[in-house]
Amino acid sequence: MRNRSSRAGAPSRADQVLKEVEAARDEIVAFAADLIRIPTVNPPGDAYRECAALIGRRLGEAGLDVQYVEADGLPEHTAAHPRVNVVGRGAGTGAGKRIHLNGHFDVVPPGDGWSVDPFAGEVKDGRIYGRGASDMKSGIAAAVFAVEATRRAGIDLGGAVDISGTVDEESGGFAGVAHLCRTGIISARNTDYAIIPEPFGPDRVCVGHRGVYWFDIVAHGRTAHGSMPHLGRNAIEDMGAVLEAFRTDLQPRLAARRTALPVVPEAAQRPSLNINAVEGGQSGEAVQSPCVADRCTATFDRRFIPEESFDEAREEIAALVARVAGEDPGRRLTVEDRMVVHPVQTPPGSPLVEALARATRAVRGRDPTLVASPGTYDQKHFARLAGVQHCVAYGPGALEEAHQPDESCSVDDLVACTKVLALGVLELVGPAISRTT
Repeated sequence: MRNRSSRAGAPSRADQVLKEVEAARDEIVAFAADLIRIPTVNPPGDAYRECAALIGRRLGEAGLDVQYVEADGLPEHTAAHPRVNVVGRGAGTGAGKRIHLNGHFDVVPPGDGWSVDPFAGEVKDGRIYGRGASDMKSGIAAAVFAVEATRRAGIDLGGAVDISGTVDEESGGFAGVAHLCRTGIISARNTDYAIIPEPFGPDRVCVGHRGVYWFDIVAHGRTAHGSMPHLGRNAIEDMGAVLEAFRTDLQPRLAARRTALPVVPEAAQRPSLNINAVEGGQSGEAVQSPCVADRCTATFDRRFIPEESFDEAREEIAALVARVAGEDPGRRLTVEDRMVVHPVQTPPGSPLVEALARATRAVRGRDPTLVASPGTYDQKHFARLAGVQHCVAYGPGALEEAHQPDESCSVDDLVACTKVLALGVLELVGPAISRTT
């Protein structure tokens, strides 16, 4: 990173910012822990307003203009579980670029198997523990203090930095980043670059993700007395034929394909098909009786790579289901779409990627690895709804710890990522003039 000091022998602005981040180490950790202590579990979407308010207070203290944005008109936004996002706008002092740092504050349910309280925000042995420690409340803390360190260093940015804390990423982000994009709060007209501090660690910059196709297959049977199953049609048995065809036919085909996108881990460089759930029995009955199952629904998660089009992936499913249905004249199967997300990739040679690479070298002493995510995250909305193509994920935590019991984040990695984000911001939104000169 270039030394931009205006006085011979004076610390560079980069050095000043790094010094402020290091001095704020305990504050950064404390803020991340405070965020973890708010159980923003999704579903159903608990404590969103409380968490947005905590982030908003911190953004206000950092000198940003704070706005709370509710997802009015969306079905997820209810009186019991309001969808409340928070946006902090940086003023800027010139005609420089504007960068947006975004993090989601919803977390998945904790589940079982924890050795610590998942919402205590406990810090021990150099790690922060709790649901969201890695995915991605530590990332929000890193983003906030990256900007705060610049302010404390007395640096006026020629451009501006916006920071948002948003909801519902774990369920698609439609009431969060997608809502901000659709309402124009985030758009290519007001955002040049975007960084999402998802947990890829301090040495990796994520430049995209695979696509996802969620769908249901429904087997339609005919009920009958369980003692005379020959008089009915068992939908669960018909679903079994579908599952077997997927296992023996489709999955080997997917395993033979591979993407050039640098998806991590390596096994995820191939498209995949996961059975999320299977539910069968008598339609509309909470308690099952001794009857033949007349309905069975299976939910599938098909991840597709950029080398596959969505239309091709969907047609491949539809053709296989039609073949299975045709093997038995009485078998009736339907496919129902749930959600589609197309793959995205940051443009090659992006100034954003190059700036973060230089910042990583300055902080870590080595080049970052460019990777892509096996799952989707809110880059999809920045790219496809807002038109912000120069978007990446870079943040503290280990991807493998996300959604796991005893989720945690290294304090050293949290501070290192804060430093990299601060230097990246300093370069991208310049030129900057220090108030101390």
